[in-house]
Amino acid sequence: MFDVKVPELAESISEGTVAQWLKKEGDTVVKGEDLVELETDKVNIEISAERDGVLKNIKVEPGDTVAVGDIIASIVEGGASESAEPAAEEKTEEKAAPTQQKQEPIVEKDAAEEEVKASDRPIASPAARKLAREKGIDLSEVSARDPLGRVRTEDVKRHAEGGSSEKAAPASKQPAASVEAVNPEKPVERVKMSRRRQTIAKRLVEAQQTAAMLTTFNEVDMTAINEVRARRKDKFYEQNGVKLGYMSFFTKAVVGALKKFPAINAEIQGDEMVLKKFYDIGIAVGAEEGLVVPVVRNADRLSFAGIEKEIGNLAEKARSKKLSLEDLQGGSFTITNGGIFGSMLSTPILNAPQVGILGMHTIQWRPVAIDKERMENRPMMYIALSYDHRIVDGKEAVSFLTTIKSLLEDPESLLLEG
Repeated sequence: MFDVKVPELAESISEGTVAQWLKKEGDTVVKGEDLVELETDKVNIEISAERDGVLKNIKVEPGDTVAVGDIIASIVEGGASESAEPAAEEKTEEKAAPTQQKQEPIVEKDAAEEEVKASDRPIASPAARKLAREKGIDLSEVSARDPLGRVRTEDVKRHAEGGSSEKAAPASKQPAASVEAVNPEKPVERVKMSRRRQTIAKRLVEAQQTAAMLTTFNEVDMTAINEVRARRKDKFYEQNGVKLGYMSFFTKAVVGALKKFPAINAEIQGDEMVLKKFYDIGIAVGAEEGLVVPVVRNADRLSFAGIEKEIGNLAEKARSKKLSLEDLQGGSFTITNGGIFGSMLSTPILNAPQVGILGMHTIQWRPVAIDKERMENRPMMYIALSYDHRIVDGKEAVSFLTTIKSLLEDPESLLLEG
């Protein structure tokens, strides 16, 4: 028999939540086949079988928290031979049965008593029971937050840390709908946040609490970029097999501006400012589980086509849940495009520990003064820069955004500056 353990996930990740079992107990599995999906703070990870056999002894359920090294199931090699042992035991018991006829009433009584005892036992996941045994905690004293009264590992941990010792009400006394049935005319639904959504919420709050965040705005006339795209899009696609989008222009403009204002391509570590001499640009992508920020590496060395291909590959990985931890780590600056959802103006939140993030918005035709005498309708986009005022001064931030505006309104300059 071979134990299935939670493997090393990443340097900064020590635990995960069981999202779903991809195989059922008793299923035959082959080496390399995915068994269970874990949700971590950043990406979902599949644990695969390390040998052929039959999946047995599943110890955790969806929603349970598991740590690196935890045993979550077993794989029995040659499952058929294992199943033969109980049959042999049954035959032995059948032969011995006649000699135990006088004790049958006692056995039935014991079984009845055990059944009563079992009914008094709190409902708990296997992982929670295991943790309670290790910490010497009586599960009946643990307060469960689950509406059904089911005790989970986080409840045990909270109790061990001195949380509420109020005894959880039995499931029969507190049905799931009782709390929400106070006013049946105003129904609600409670849905537990996924681990990633909890992490996103935590980090966004931390970013606002730890950084002196400020946002400055400008607007870009997209006329020149639209003309370049209209003129070159067919040839560009024919040569590169990818469409010429807006993101390559903005990525190039950001790189050019970061080279002029290096403090915005930095982070704070203690009392030091770490100036990054590389340009790994994070591109925020809205995925089903929440916002993720995969990183375009060495954007300064990529062509327009290279940037578009990399962004396309990362976006496809995000949609198909194939992003790896390496795809998400180490960015130096972030671009987020709320414009694809129709956002006209916003104040993006920093992607800590970065000290700058650029927000793009929807393109709208608006009347623009060309000079004192003339007005023209132009495709205009508001852009926003949120920055950490601890190391980035207002002058730098405004100049950074003005540089991006100038580069975008003169796309040919991107070939030199970006």
